[in-house]
Amino acid sequence: MAQELEFGLDTFGDVTHGADGKPLPHAQVIRNLVDEAVLADQIGIDFIGVGEHHRADFAVSSPETVLAGMATRTSRIKLGSAVTVLSSDDPIRVFQRFATVDALSNGRAEVILGRGSFTESFPLFGLDLRDYEKLFEEKLDLFAGLLPQEPLTWQGSIRPPLKDQLVYPPVENGPLKTWIGVGGSPESVIRAVRYDLPMMLAIIGGDPLRFKPFVDLYHRAYSQIGKPAKPVGVHSPGYVAATDEQAREEFFPAFKANRDRIGAERGWPPMSREDFEQEVARGSLYLGSPETVARKITATAKGLGLQRFQLKYSAGPLEHEKAMECIRLYGEKVLPLVREMLG
Repeated sequence: MAQELEFGLDTFGDVTHGADGKPLPHAQVIRNLVDEAVLADQIGIDFIGVGEHHRADFAVSSPETVLAGMATRTSRIKLGSAVTVLSSDDPIRVFQRFATVDALSNGRAEVILGRGSFTESFPLFGLDLRDYEKLFEEKLDLFAGLLPQEPLTWQGSIRPPLKDQLVYPPVENGPLKTWIGVGGSPESVIRAVRYDLPMMLAIIGGDPLRFKPFVDLYHRAYSQIGKPAKPVGVHSPGYVAATDEQAREEFFPAFKANRDRIGAERGWPPMSREDFEQEVARGSLYLGSPETVARKITATAKGLGLQRFQLKYSAGPLEHEKAMECIRLYGEKVLPLVREMLG
């Protein structure tokens, strides 16, 4: 590896179940997320990302607020989003909120900008889905203009222009670490290069190495403009338990419940156990014992030339206590094994 691999965790703040099998209050889920970040910090995990949703089955609508809480109880772990839905937010406010998290964490804030896979935020904030492409393009352009922290003059069609505008608070030791979330389109890859930003690949199904052409395109585009490429990362779901069998039996019910609930909204058929096993064996589900998960992460990291791997460990109603054990095994067992395998 050209650069040492960083290890991250991602959670969408799924509403989990308690010991009685009933959904926990959203407020308790949020408090549990902070405890999960504290554990991740203590055992040496490099990054934790918190997703943004605006619906009943996810507790976090304001990742930056949760990250600020995490910042006050952690000391070294990097804190970011997974992802920030820039299309339905204000780029200046996003920058200000992450600059605030950066201050509270002494320089540990990151943001992953993307479109998200849900659209509830558009009607909620009075936006038209017909403007989906334009909103992301222009808002990303404005956000990128804020990163140098110099007076910004900017003009687009979605808001009044800015002239010699400074935004406060500044990032203390900027620029703010900013990634572009990419779901698998060449246009998104080129966009990341155009703004000179690292690329986070959201690989949630299928063989992860099918994304190799996008990584090659990213490096080729950087080569053509004569600049060194920025880091490439991967976000994928997974779960670690003591044994492969335990991981399957603990994770499958929650993973299926989450997948089928969302699938029913989108016209997908229910997920079978065979579908699940296929994704574990040959897809992008990093599930099993520490040794099994480590081997799979190593293969992806080598195959795609990664600088970061982020395990999306939350899955619908999966209990907080099981998530904590997954985090512990990931940090204490998986990370050392991957480092050893990578040499």
